[in-house]
Amino acid sequence: MNLLSSACLAVLLTLAPTAFAATPKKAAKPEAAKPEPTRPVRVVLQTEKGEIELELDEAHAPKTVRNFLFYVDGGFFDGGVFHRTVKPDNQPNNKVKIEVIQGGINPARESEQRPPIPLERTNVTGLKHQDGTVSMARDTPDTAVSDFFICLGDQPELDYGGKRNPDGQGFGAFGRVVKGLDVVRAIQQSPANGQQLTPPVKLLRVTRKP
Repeated sequence: MNLLSSACLAVLLTLAPTAFAATPKKAAKPEAAKPEPTRPVRVVLQTEKGEIELELDEAHAPKTVRNFLFYVDGGFFDGGVFHRTVKPDNQPNNKVKIEVIQGGINPARESEQRPPIPLERTNVTGLKHQDGTVSMARDTPDTAVSDFFICLGDQPELDYGGKRNPDGQGFGAFGRVVKGLDVVRAIQQSPANGQQLTPPVKLLRVTRKP
């Protein structure tokens, strides 16, 4: 085996620290900023019987919330009414009983409504029809437009798979009452002819809460 000369060895020892130095580490990339969580939208309903405040769940029911806010921001509910009350004693033809009040936009603006929205089913959104839940009124699936209702007490038969509607698809829950459930109860107990409130309870103004 050939041996290195002392001169060659000296040169290699001189170069070694540079030639065999560790590769510098690349600077770590800064972590991407996490998006701020969506702040729940709140809407205040000023009625003849007092104020009701809703918290809308856009994270779980985005299409339904955006549709509802279209009517809120456009002033459609100003001059609208709660026109229906459903109580245990006024639904004799329904085997499955529920308790809700139903409201809608100003009747004079019905011709300006948008097309119906897709039904966001509760088995997809994870939302349930519980005491104070706000949801969309509909006939067949994908026919909800602007009428909405508020639950009094838990109403599981309005969820997906429930039997209130024969199609079993349930209704589109999209928020809840956070203040004014006593006002909701007062509206439910107002004078009515069957399920029709007589007179209807007026919605004076409906706006987003700042």
